[in-house]
Amino acid sequence: MDHMTALIEQNARFGDLLHAADPSTEVPTCPGWTLKQLFRHVGRGDRWSAQIISDRVDGGLDPREVRDGKPPADTEGALAWLHGGPAVLRDALAATGASTDVWTFLGPRPAEWWVRRRLHEATVHRADAAFALGQPYDLAPDLAADGIEEWIDTVAASRPTLDPGVTVHLHTTDVPGEWMIHGEEGRTVWEPGHGKGTLAVRGRAEDLFLALVNRREEGLEIFGDENLWASWRERARF
Repeated sequence: MDHMTALIEQNARFGDLLHAADPSTEVPTCPGWTLKQLFRHVGRGDRWSAQIISDRVDGGLDPREVRDGKPPADTEGALAWLHGGPAVLRDALAATGASTDVWTFLGPRPAEWWVRRRLHEATVHRADAAFALGQPYDLAPDLAADGIEEWIDTVAASRPTLDPGVTVHLHTTDVPGEWMIHGEEGRTVWEPGHGKGTLAVRGRAEDLFLALVNRREEGLEIFGDENLWASWRERARF
């Protein structure tokens, strides 16, 4: 998958949603946030990750120190600022090298890791905006499946989220995709593939992705302890 092309497309669709929206609209799936705050978060996030790459930042970057980190006050200027974010990230990647290790909140990763992370920030926050505005949301199955795998990998690398001996099997029904997530002592590990789990959940890629990121839960088949399904997603929230 071309993550940069997908990021540019998701960024554009996010902007289209907010073009004529009331910026003071509350975002229920991001408690305490308005669309104005969500908009700034997405636009600044692309520049934040770009600056981490271009400046070879070590140890994180204060969002207040992001260059051009605030949108202009006028609508058209703000949208141009939003849509410019992926280009800034693309330029930073080209200058630094996609395979160059840089800081991430999970430890050193190749710079291109940030593109995939920013892509799925955009897919999730586009859902936040759509739901806040009562608008329909759709996500291509292959992109949703990529989001599932990116979420699994990010969460597994961040902290233990399953007790030792517990295994979760996820399975998409509209595109190929199966993952096994295992709780081990002090860590969570995963691999693609089929197997028997303590809990199995299957459904369309979009539905499974939105459930994993705690945005919407519908259309899923759950086999096993539903309390485990709920508690695991809460422990994995980020």
